[in-house]
Amino acid sequence: MRILLLGVDGFLGRHAATVLRSLHGATVLTAGRRPDHDLHLDLATAQAGPLGEELAALAPDAVVNFAGAVSGSAVTLAEVNARGPAVLCEALGLGAPKARLVHIGSAGEYGVCAPGSSLAEDADARPVGVYGATKLAGSLAVTGSPLDAVVLRVFNPVGPGAPAGSLPGRLAAELRRAAPDGADGVVKVGDLSAHRDFVDARDVARAVGLAVGAERPLPRVLNLASGQAKPVRAIADGLAAAAGFTGRIDESGAGSERSAAVSWQQADVSAAARELGWYPETALADTLRDLWLSTDPLVTA
Repeated sequence: MRILLLGVDGFLGRHAATVLRSLHGATVLTAGRRPDHDLHLDLATAQAGPLGEELAALAPDAVVNFAGAVSGSAVTLAEVNARGPAVLCEALGLGAPKARLVHIGSAGEYGVCAPGSSLAEDADARPVGVYGATKLAGSLAVTGSPLDAVVLRVFNPVGPGAPAGSLPGRLAAELRRAAPDGADGVVKVGDLSAHRDFVDARDVARAVGLAVGAERPLPRVLNLASGQAKPVRAIADGLAAAAGFTGRIDESGAGSERSAAVSWQQADVSAAARELGWYPETALADTLRDLWLSTDPLVTA
């Protein structure tokens, strides 16, 4: 099986690459902006016709799209998250119409969720910001295409290699800065009371492998999450425990606008269990321990 992986340089893409390369008989090709990729590609500017020709030459059996932007201007978000998947779908239709497309969506597409409830795939999509709106537009391009395609709607991924711009990555860096002060150390963050559904990046990668290898067509959208909302404070507490941090976490800093607008999100993951045989396997405490160790300069491989 020939698998073309977009976004391999990102947090989730790196974990997925490990899983995909372990699949029996798999040849993994990569696409991205760097010239050393098998396909030099920027979906924000690509044109469907030429890209279709390149895809025909590569002849992939499956395409996995992790390419996306989580921050930047509205124009950047729209180009990468909305236009990119639309161009990719059109190009696949032209050059590799039988390839399966596994596209990575986001819980941000759903928006507000009633406290205590779980979001199934048929829930109304009501994103509250530009990021969620552009991710939803990209997912709609995928689900509305005639391709053999599935959107894996990932909730809040955490794990080794979490980027510094994410809350877990930023907290790990702040804990390292404050640790030398012992009990007097202070890490200042915003309000951590919002509830989110955290999922280990390696569990997400397993689901991608299962989606690529599934022998029958999949539903258009599948949620990937733990199925249990936890306060964002659990990330700070878990990282502090992994780090042995004895200082104080101060929540008086500037908070996230999205956390204020969406105080609760929890996924129903029964469809992924039914369709893929996938279940989240990694406890949050283990995820945070591995995240801490992956960023600890005193720990070497």
